[in-house]
Amino acid sequence: MQSENRLFDDLAKLVNGAAGTLAGMGREAEAGFRARTKEWLGGLDFVSRDEFEAVKAMAAAARDEVDTLRARLDALEKAQGNSDA
Repeated sequence: MQSENRLFDDLAKLVNGAAGTLAGMGREAEAGFRARTKEWLGGLDFVSRDEFEAVKAMAAAARDEVDTLRARLDALEKAQGNSDA
């Protein structure tokens, strides 16, 4: 009976070790896949989210400035038009 328990203990240790090894291999494979995917995407000239948001903010600021300058130009043209008349 004692040897039977020892056999089950050894079998449980073996299965537990194999499960841990498989889990580690899975994590390693996932990390490798992520690295290769990131490298592949980097070669496709995609921009990062941070870069996109920075350019988007710059475009919005430029658009606001254009609107402001357009309003000033319209006011100047209107004032010049009134002085010519």
